[in-house]
Amino acid sequence: TQEEHTRDELRAMGKQSILLVDDEPDILDFIKYNLVKEGYIVHTATNGKEGVALAKKVLPDLILLDVMMPEMDGVEACTEIREHKSLRQSIVAFLTARGEDYSQIAGFEAGADDYILKPIKPQVLVSKVHALLRRQKIARNNGDDYNSTKLTIDHDRYLVILRGQEFNLPKKEFELLSLLASKPGFVFRREKILANVWGTDVIVGDRTIDVHIRKLREKLGDQYFKTVKGVGYKFVG
Repeated sequence: TQEEHTRDELRAMGKQSILLVDDEPDILDFIKYNLVKEGYIVHTATNGKEGVALAKKVLPDLILLDVMMPEMDGVEACTEIREHKSLRQSIVAFLTARGEDYSQIAGFEAGADDYILKPIKPQVLVSKVHALLRRQKIARNNGDDYNSTKLTIDHDRYLVILRGQEFNLPKKEFELLSLLASKPGFVFRREKILANVWGTDVIVGDRTIDVHIRKLREKLGDQYFKTVKGVGYKFVG
């Protein structure tokens, strides 16, 4: 699409775009000021509904979403963003207050990649954004397609094709499958899976990996995934 072409042109020029979605104007201005100063292209929206529409239009590399917003909250917005094929490569991080009664698991289930806590310190914000975008760039550059007689993992289209049937997997399921398939027969330890798919700064339990493996098995079949008890998982091509 034209939007994808524009995004790829910006990336080729070394420019990365960020979408900020928050209903507090002061926070929007504060975050935008600090990120523009770092050379990022920054777009803003004041509610989830507006944020989703703008995300589909500009295809940002990173989306920073407030959790509590009018019109559509952050979790709902994230869920809708993840359903849009052209936004599968976008990193999504929630902006969340320290005392907020909010489940991280619900956020990850919606497709979030990370969290940034409010109140936000400029140097912490910039460092976190750099790290998130660096992780995305590494994942993009290391994303070699997997092809077998039955299964294809297409990183450019964020698509899995099994016996001719196309699957648009949620982002974390796709990244987990891609990691395991990058070395068929190799046993990936749980800590390595967590570090590569969820990042070292994100706190999730072992149960999160098991849930995602179970979902992959339900969709693609048991034969591709082998559990090594007490260690981790491997992909059987």
